[in-house]
Amino acid sequence: MKYITDFVIERREQLGDQYFSLVLRHPGQLPPIAAGQFVEVEVKHCREVLLRRPISIHDVDEQRNTLSLLVQVVGKGTSQLSTLHEGEEVNLVYPLGHGFELEGSHPLLVGGGAGIAPLFYLAKCYNRNGVKPTILLGGRTRDLIPVREAFESYGEVVYATEDGSLGEKGLVTQHPRFTDCYDHICTCGPTPMMKAVGRYALEKGIGCEVSLENMMACGIGACLCCVCDTDEGHKCVCKEGPVFDVKKLTKWLGAAK
Repeated sequence: MKYITDFVIERREQLGDQYFSLVLRHPGQLPPIAAGQFVEVEVKHCREVLLRRPISIHDVDEQRNTLSLLVQVVGKGTSQLSTLHEGEEVNLVYPLGHGFELEGSHPLLVGGGAGIAPLFYLAKCYNRNGVKPTILLGGRTRDLIPVREAFESYGEVVYATEDGSLGEKGLVTQHPRFTDCYDHICTCGPTPMMKAVGRYALEKGIGCEVSLENMMACGIGACLCCVCDTDEGHKCVCKEGPVFDVKKLTKWLGAAK
C-alpha cells in the first residue's frame, strides 16, 4: 500500500558541499518499509519544478517513526529541497518500488556516489537478521562518500576513491576485497559501475541485485518514462524495481545469459 503524508523535518544536516540529510518524522505510525524502496518528494515553492523527486530511503527508525533521506544536490529540484529547515513539513508518496531480498549469509554491498544511500538501511536490515555484510563504498574523492562512520556500525567497510584520498586508489571493482568469496552482492550507484558488478556476479555465479536509477516521474508505473528492457520484457523501474535480479537484466548488462 502507498501513502501520501506530510512529514515534519526533525533534523537537517549539511554533509559537505554536495550532500545533505533529512530526518523526517511521521505524524503517526510508519508502515513497513523494505531496504531499497524510495519516496517521491514534493518540491514546494519552485515554479520551475513541477514533478516530485524520487529519493532513496536512507534509514528507518520504527520506534521513533522517522525515516531519513540522504540527498545529493544535482539539479533545481534537489537544490530547492536543500533550502528546507527543521520544523518545516515535506510531503511524501511512499514507500515505493521493490526492495532488496536480504539474500546470503556473507553478502557484499557495493555503492558508488549517491548510490550509497539505500545501502545503509540495507546493512542495518542484514544486521537484524544476524548478518554482517562487507560494505565497499566508492567515489571520485573522499568528500563524495558521506556518512562513513555510520556505515561502520553495521559491517566491515572498505573504500575506493579515484584520486586515492580514501582507501584504495581506483574503482570499486578494482579493490582487492571485491573478489573475495561472497554468496550474494547488492549494488547501487552509477550505471557503468553496476553493470561491471553485475557482469562479474553472472560470470562467477554469484546472486546479485542491482538498484537501477532510471529517470522517474510518477513513481507508480503510470508515466512509463522509467521503463527498462529486461529479459522478461519492458518493466517500470519505479514499480517493478528499482531493485532487480541481474539474471533478469542480461540485456541491460550487455552480457550473455
